[in-house]
Amino acid sequence: MEPDPEVIPNILVFSKTAGFRHASIPEGVKMFKEMAADSSMTIVHSEDAAIFNHHSLSDFDIVVFLSTTGTILNADQKNTFQQYIEAGGKFLGIHSATDTEYDWPWFGEMIGARFNGHPHIQEARLETTNNQHPAIMGMPAEWNHTDEYYNFRDLQADNTTLVLVDESTYEGGTNGDFHPISWCKPVKEGKMFYTALGHTDECFSDTLFRQHIKTAIAWLLSK
Repeated sequence: MEPDPEVIPNILVFSKTAGFRHASIPEGVKMFKEMAADSSMTIVHSEDAAIFNHHSLSDFDIVVFLSTTGTILNADQKNTFQQYIEAGGKFLGIHSATDTEYDWPWFGEMIGARFNGHPHIQEARLETTNNQHPAIMGMPAEWNHTDEYYNFRDLQADNTTLVLVDESTYEGGTNGDFHPISWCKPVKEGKMFYTALGHTDECFSDTLFRQHIKTAIAWLLSK
């Protein structure tokens, strides 16, 4: 699936942190800028929450939370962002986006789960569960990947699961036989895609990870 070639999408990559800060954030920003250079899209990177106003958000086709943590928006900014998504905006969450805004129930429901700890960085086997879904189409049925694998609580029933991590292939998983690692869903008139992958610098240069993000963007931009 490809976005409309006549439309140049504008993507906000937001990486503000109020808790743990991932050292890989600059590599994530670099990945998005390289992807923009290779395709018809523009990237704006910011850590200034003031951009979450109606005038500024209306310029963006997708808002990315790149390894955000903690409480990063004030009440007015939360309200503006919620209105943006529910009226047709698109959201892409990466890695610790689920470790963000714990006191905001709407956000927890929108993003689909809450972070619930993790073991050490290690290799595990990932399994594509829904390979006919356009948000994951073209990804292999199984692949091995090294990352920091999040455990989750409050997984939402309306998530469309796209990728599972096989807990038998690594140590420290707590979700059992059904351990989603990437999922998506509609949010009223908008769309949401989340992947827990993306802890290390190396993730953002990994061919399959980049394909995962590109496919997600194409789905988010599709009608």
